[in-house]
Amino acid sequence: MSASGFVCLHTKLPSCLIRTNQFSLIGTSSKAEKKQSFSSRKRSCHLNVSMDASFSYTDDDSNGIFPRINVKDPYKRLGISQDASEEEIQGARNFLINKYAGHQPSVDAIESAHDKIILQSLLDRRRPKINIKKKVRDLQQSRVVKAVTSRFQVPSRNTIIKTTIAFVVLGILTVLFPTEEGPTLQVAISLIASVYFIYERLRSRLRSVLYGIGAFAFSWLLGTFLMVSVIPPLLKGPRSLEVSTSLLSYILLWVSSTYLK
Repeated sequence: MSASGFVCLHTKLPSCLIRTNQFSLIGTSSKAEKKQSFSSRKRSCHLNVSMDASFSYTDDDSNGIFPRINVKDPYKRLGISQDASEEEIQGARNFLINKYAGHQPSVDAIESAHDKIILQSLLDRRRPKINIKKKVRDLQQSRVVKAVTSRFQVPSRNTIIKTTIAFVVLGILTVLFPTEEGPTLQVAISLIASVYFIYERLRSRLRSVLYGIGAFAFSWLLGTFLMVSVIPPLLKGPRSLEVSTSLLSYILLWVSSTYLK
C-alpha cells in the first residue's frame, strides 16, 4: 500500500509537488512516523508555493508589449494624472519597467514619458505660473488703488446719459469741423461741461471748479502723452494729432465728470 503525492496548480510547479514515492509505506516504518513525515513535507510544500507566488512565479507581462507605447501624452502613457506627485510618477515608472523589462521598445517608451514629466516639472519650478486673480486682488487692496477708487462713485442713470450725450456731441463736432488753430472752441466747451456736471453732483462751486480744472489739465496732459508716445494718430489730415488728442481727452473728461466725487 502506498500514498500518492499531490499536485498544486501553479504556473511553475515546485520540486516538492512532483509525484514521488518518498511516502511509500515501507514495512520498516511505523504508521505514525509515516503520517508525521507526510504532514511535515506537505507544510513545507505549501510554504514554498507561497514564496514562489510572492516573488518568483507571479504572472506578468515581462515578455509582452506595453499597450500604451504609442500614446503621446506622457501622463496617459504612464497611467497617472497630471496632479500626480513625484512618488506616484516614480512608482508608476518602476512598476511598468519591471513589468515590460523583456521588451526594449516598451522600456524606452516608459523611460521617455518619465523623462518628459520630470523635465516639465523642473521647468515649471523655474518659471512658476502667475496667479492673475491673486495679482488683481493684491492690486485692488493696495493703498494707492484704494485712494484713487475712493474718489469715484457710480452716479444715477440719468447723469450717465447726460454726460455721455454731451461729450459724444463734442467729439462729433471736433471731427467734422477741425480748424487751423485746432478744436479750441470744443476744448473750451469740454472744460465748462466738466465743471457743470461735477457741480450738479457735488453742489459745491469751489470743489467743482477745482475738480473741473484739475480733471481738464490731467486729461489733456495724459492724452497728449499717449498720442505722441504710445498711440498712433487715429485720423488723417493736417490737424489729426490735435483732433485725436481731443477725442482721447473727452473720454477722460467724461469719466471725471460722471464718476468723480
